[in-house]
Amino acid sequence: MAAQQSRKGISRRALLIGGGAVGLGAAGYLAADEPTRWWYRVPGVDRPRREGDTDHPGAEWIPASDSNWRRADRPYDFTIDRVVIHVPQATYPVTLKVFQDPANRAATHYVVRAEDGHVAQMVRELDVAYQAGNRDYNERSVGIEHEGWVDRPEYLTATMYESSARLVAGICERYGIPRDREHIVGHVEVPGTDHSDPGPNWDWDRYIKLVQRARPPAPKPSGSPAGTG
Repeated sequence: MAAQQSRKGISRRALLIGGGAVGLGAAGYLAADEPTRWWYRVPGVDRPRREGDTDHPGAEWIPASDSNWRRADRPYDFTIDRVVIHVPQATYPVTLKVFQDPANRAATHYVVRAEDGHVAQMVRELDVAYQAGNRDYNERSVGIEHEGWVDRPEYLTATMYESSARLVAGICERYGIPRDREHIVGHVEVPGTDHSDPGPNWDWDRYIKLVQRARPPAPKPSGSPAGTG
């Protein structure tokens, strides 16, 4: 799992203070991914996009701030070979709000709600989300937040695990990623990180078995409405 080290960001553990949202590692996340100006001239970066399109069938499109990700053309410019599992130390609504705030300079591709497993997509998979605090991992991975706290296992519901497993199975299918612990990793395992999520209560054995058994969702038929509410 060798990876290019980059500067640490402020810990996501500081997301909530007394119920209020604070930055998700703004300085470090941005420094790890500040693009050079020539990047925008690379052929293929301007692939056609439709507002509201989602990569995961059934996901709701809730876009992150443009400041919290950068435009790319994955997997043509960067190979996608990892999925990074996060727990944000926050509720689902607060996590969405933080990623929609341009001051935070952080977002993941997806957020999964604990209660019912509902999936929000905030960044397209072809783009690079500022989610791992490590430029190499940002470029090579898809990041998924799971509502909750590392020390509150009641948020890790069966519904959330199953929904997330279907989501990850689809990602692995799209990019030929093996469904194993080498390629599906926790944020804590990203080189150079100061994060502890998804934490000791995350049941990796159970989760990987669910991912391996899950059938990827069928893609939307051509011409169907983009995303779901």
